[in-house]
Amino acid sequence: MDLQTMTYLVVGASFALYIGIAIWARAGSTSEFYAAGGSVHPITNGMATAADWMSAASFISMAGLIANMGYGGGLFLMGWTGGYVLLAMLLAPYLRKFGKFTVPQFIGDRFYSQTASTVAVICLLTASITYIIGQMTGVGVAFSRFLGVSSDTGIYIGMGIVFAYAVFGGMKGITYTQVAQYIVLILAYTVPAMFISLQLTGNPIPQLGLGSNISGTDISLLQKLDQVVTDLGFGQYTTSVPGSTLNMFVYTMSLMIGTAGLPHVIMRFFTVAKVSDARSSAGWALVFIAILYTTAPAVGAMAKLNLHGTVNTAVGLQTAADGSMVVNADAVKANADVFATEASLVYEQRPEWMKRWEKTGLLKFEDKNGDGRIQYYNDKTKSADAKAKAEAAGWKGNELTVNADIIVLANPEIALLPNWVIALVAAGGLAAALSTAAGLLMAISAAVSHDLVKGVFMPNISEQAELRAGKISMAVAIVIAGYLGLNPPGFAAGTVALAFGIAASSLFPAIMMGIFSKKMNKEGAIAGMLAGLFVTLFYVFAHKGIFFIKGTDFVDMIGGANSFFGITPEAFGAIGALVNFAVAFVVDKMTKEPPEHIQHMVENVRIPRGAKAVDGAH
Repeated sequence: MDLQTMTYLVVGASFALYIGIAIWARAGSTSEFYAAGGSVHPITNGMATAADWMSAASFISMAGLIANMGYGGGLFLMGWTGGYVLLAMLLAPYLRKFGKFTVPQFIGDRFYSQTASTVAVICLLTASITYIIGQMTGVGVAFSRFLGVSSDTGIYIGMGIVFAYAVFGGMKGITYTQVAQYIVLILAYTVPAMFISLQLTGNPIPQLGLGSNISGTDISLLQKLDQVVTDLGFGQYTTSVPGSTLNMFVYTMSLMIGTAGLPHVIMRFFTVAKVSDARSSAGWALVFIAILYTTAPAVGAMAKLNLHGTVNTAVGLQTAADGSMVVNADAVKANADVFATEASLVYEQRPEWMKRWEKTGLLKFEDKNGDGRIQYYNDKTKSADAKAKAEAAGWKGNELTVNADIIVLANPEIALLPNWVIALVAAGGLAAALSTAAGLLMAISAAVSHDLVKGVFMPNISEQAELRAGKISMAVAIVIAGYLGLNPPGFAAGTVALAFGIAASSLFPAIMMGIFSKKMNKEGAIAGMLAGLFVTLFYVFAHKGIFFIKGTDFVDMIGGANSFFGITPEAFGAIGALVNFAVAFVVDKMTKEPPEHIQHMVENVRIPRGAKAVDGAH
């Protein structure tokens, strides 16, 4: 069966499964719509949380960024995983014990203020919509390649699919759909990784393959990759750091505390029956997440080596008679000259996968020296040796532009794996993007219908009217996210990092102070959230444009790009969080402390006797 037909069948079957589950598990009440009735098993919830958590950024973009950034790309692994541990240990059990549907509801009740709840809704909507842009970018990338449509058309199709199962199924439908999506995405991620690890190192376990020798040689995979990329003017793969060490540290912290403040993940802990189940499901989710996150570094490194091996024969990879990619051990050991004329791939002899990706515009070739061959190297290198060799070889600049978001999706094609594996990856990429988009839409819907409409404007609204408001707000959010997804501010993972920064600077400090500081009052919390959000958005919009609209950036006004100690906008959330904490504590000291009953409530929530069931009434 040809690749296109196989892809249509696999992706179509997965979509039919998701919509079928949503119809089977559709929500009939607000409790089922917002929290799946509080009856989800911890292992099931752990799997759904993992799917909710592992977005297009994790599946599609993270390994691509690791492939591009090398060692420095590990900050995504450390930040996101560390943040999840922080969330599971410090926030989720207490929030579940508090027994509320949403983060704004917790903030509103804890800080005894409708205004605090409304500010939290604004922060939540800003972070969640930014996050969905990243998912829609990923959906567009996957659809454009695998269904042979434009990226824009892919986003429209994705909007329709999410609308179908998120709006009708609510949290109950989303939960069971996400279990199916986790199974699809984890198979789609690990199966190709095992194939490629076996091809390159003879070891089928990617995590071990990353540290193994290349088949038939005594040269380790990472050693060979370091040699290839440094020869071609790139930074050493195993030591490269993005920007300064300070920026890397702040970036990691921003991702970490942003994770702990993400409302769509926190909401998942309200779907279980007991506080002990919340802890248990957090542990299970970490196990399910670890399967992908420990595989990602291997996927990134192996994809990088395969890509260089495809366009430069001196690397030592070649195509076998059966069409698969194999290691030429002698060539690997020979350390042949990557600048030799015959080493560069003749453009007309490029493999089919390159032709397919060129149609999407995410892979581009420009023959700068007119020799009909592909020269892929770092033409902005600071290495005098690499520069001199490139000039001597007659190279006039890098000729291949590879979008970081295609690395994982193209990986099985680069490695010339069977068609069914490539089709599985297409389904997995879409499952990752759609599962997180659905979770975010659920958080947006709950914030608008439950916290704004019912909590502020219409306290006596009927359950059916509230459900209707939730579905309408979800539909509007899908349209806004789709529109912004057509004009994203950057790579999927870069856009998602901005969302984490917004959550880190606004919601995380308020939740932490709400749980662990019984003296924090409403004035401090509100001032802190607004200050953190404003400072972060000001810095982000200066670089990316106001509300990410191209041409509205004002980076010169702040003294140039990354002008604050070299910190990038994606990493600025941690600085915003510090501002949030500082402003909150200053304002708190200048205003009166919370009422006595609020302080007692905070103490009761923190007492660790939450194994018994918590009243699920809301």
